[in-house]
Amino acid sequence: MNGWLACAAALLGIGAPLVLWGVVTGSTDRRILAQNAGGTVVALALLLMAQGYARPSYVDLSLVLALLGPAGTLVCVRLLADDLAPGAPRGSTVVTCVCVAASVVVTVAVCVAATPGRSTVKTAVIGVLVAAGNVVASRSLSVGVVDEADADE
Repeated sequence: MNGWLACAAALLGIGAPLVLWGVVTGSTDRRILAQNAGGTVVALALLLMAQGYARPSYVDLSLVLALLGPAGTLVCVRLLADDLAPGAPRGSTVVTCVCVAASVVVTVAVCVAATPGRSTVKTAVIGVLVAAGNVVASRSLSVGVVDEADADE
């Protein structure tokens, strides 16, 4: 086992129980936030495993997850708008900051280790998508869904 795989295992070992705890014990807001954080954990672990196993296909999986994870969160927010409490869920800022910081650290480390070229650009794009997706999803939870009747007033 090399360092990349050890980091991926540590990320999954720490992140997965926290995500599961948030999904199992939380309110609807917190469950959606935990689902989004889970997508981030898996996307970053796939980037680390791609470097550890030298398999570019894992990078593609991470890209798909970076695109679909926040989109799934936005769909959940829209569908469960009636069940969401007004305002941001407790701890959402901390969760978002940790996820964005982790995505920056993992992305920079993988970009530095990779050979300059197309794969480095793809990894950087994935890092930006994961970080931006977390911010957008967290913001959608705090703002909620604006009703058309409310928007006209």
